[in-house]
Amino acid sequence: MSKMLKGIAASDGIAIAKAYMLVQPDLSFSQVSIEDPESEIKRLDTAVAAASEDLKLIKQKAAENLGAEEAEVFEAHLTILSDPELMGNIGDKIKNDKVNAEAALKDVTDMFISMFEGMTDNAYMQERAGDIRDVTKRVMSHLLGVSIPNPALIDQEVVVIAHDLTPSDTAQLNRKFVKGFITDVGGRTSHSAIMSRTLEIPAVVGAGNPTTAITEGDMVIVDGINGDGIINPTAEEISTYEAKAKAFSDQKAEWEELKDAKTVTADGVHFDLAANIGTPKDVAGALDNGAEAVGLFRSEFLYMDASELPSEDDQFEAYKAAVEGMNGKQVVVRTMDIGGDKELPYLPLPEEMNPFLGYRAIRISLDRQDIFRTQLRALLRASHYGQLAIMFPMIATVDEFKAAKAIYVEERTKLIDAGVPVAEKLEVGMMMEIPAAVMNGDHLAKYADFFSIGTNDLIQYSMAADRGNEQVSYLYQPYNPSILRLIKMVIDTAHKEGKWAGMCGEMAGDQIAVPILAGMGLDEFSMSASSILKTRSLMKKLDTTKMKELADKAVTDCETNEEVIALVESYMK
Repeated sequence: MSKMLKGIAASDGIAIAKAYMLVQPDLSFSQVSIEDPESEIKRLDTAVAAASEDLKLIKQKAAENLGAEEAEVFEAHLTILSDPELMGNIGDKIKNDKVNAEAALKDVTDMFISMFEGMTDNAYMQERAGDIRDVTKRVMSHLLGVSIPNPALIDQEVVVIAHDLTPSDTAQLNRKFVKGFITDVGGRTSHSAIMSRTLEIPAVVGAGNPTTAITEGDMVIVDGINGDGIINPTAEEISTYEAKAKAFSDQKAEWEELKDAKTVTADGVHFDLAANIGTPKDVAGALDNGAEAVGLFRSEFLYMDASELPSEDDQFEAYKAAVEGMNGKQVVVRTMDIGGDKELPYLPLPEEMNPFLGYRAIRISLDRQDIFRTQLRALLRASHYGQLAIMFPMIATVDEFKAAKAIYVEERTKLIDAGVPVAEKLEVGMMMEIPAAVMNGDHLAKYADFFSIGTNDLIQYSMAADRGNEQVSYLYQPYNPSILRLIKMVIDTAHKEGKWAGMCGEMAGDQIAVPILAGMGLDEFSMSASSILKTRSLMKKLDTTKMKELADKAVTDCETNEEVIALVESYMK
């Protein structure tokens, strides 16, 4: 008998495939005394050999799917496995203390990890601590006879089941085989949800307990349109969802007819529909979905997909590929937005009580100017090859924006003096995602060339509710009149100074929000590429005069999120 799971619809589409459990195994063990150390050392050697074979295969697959540079981290892991000092110490521990291999492995590797982590003046050696931790986990899994999931090795059609998906997890997913995913936690603005839309993979998040309700190999249906998951569906249910999948495919085909069309409303007003991307590879998907620009290039993924800080040349090539790929259409690059729930293993950040309110984004860039200046030089060099714009994330004050802009001007001047070509005109704007910045928008608009509203964080900070916390998820209210008033303030203050205002949060592609935002006069809507044609189809039906009336009523007459939804639905009948 089938079983239903209810979650949040994170990415449109229907997927039907067997479950792949991306769940970390229990690696707990008990220390025991042993009588035959040689036999125990042989057991260790067997586990090390098996781990080595794993890593060779993973390295090969990673090179095929991600590129040779990304795969090199696994070569470092193989080197650790063959390190005579490390392995010799583990063997000696087994012989001298007569303990089982699991206990010896943990004791010795914990010592090495602690030693490397203590080398605070040597970032390279600190990175090795993470490598040893990963290798230890793999060897331990073979000693205990349990499997560690390796998403890079997926070679058949599956639905991925996970507690949550990190950006590094999603970076390993091959769209050819991963047809959809379901997670225990998350909301529409969690990174797993955002990445599912970027990859155009149907997804249901915040589904409660799929990791315990589903077992490896179960047949699973993912309904990313309604937020449903069905475990071991009946033949009738499979038939029903195959029909739904076809209907959705037909709808997408209808939308695809708008791929080369301009985004024009029923009364002839043009808006720009742009795509959010994470890497230059996403440009193809943006163009295939009719993007008129890239409104958000999340540059942090260049850092998250590397084993060390990316060089100026590496970044330059990535930005250059994106602007050239967009064939003259604007590409807005957000400078590194690391921190919060986006961490770099090679860039240790302080432990914080509230990381989303702490050391992140522009705050790191202004503090670590070596990293920031490298990125700005790469961006400036790439600006010569297309229409590139830069925006700074997490700006809270006028002083922060001025400081970031001054560093940009310094690096621009240095490049020009050195004879390096850069674009004559390059817009420098900022994210509007902190309420304090919104309230001071009239002053910030004098210095920024444009505003881009980051609604995911703006809602989180305005409602004082962690967007990843299921217990307060009811406070993620994008249509709450208080949020709409903040958005209108951003648009109005930008226009008053003759600047443009865009939105690159998930709200930009929300079918309830779009009519209101059009009525407010938002200039650019940037969203997951898979939402563009659907939104263009909706725009064709809108009359901006009527939508302005709708927006004014939503802001002035409505008191709740639900009242705004009802108002939009009444206008759209």
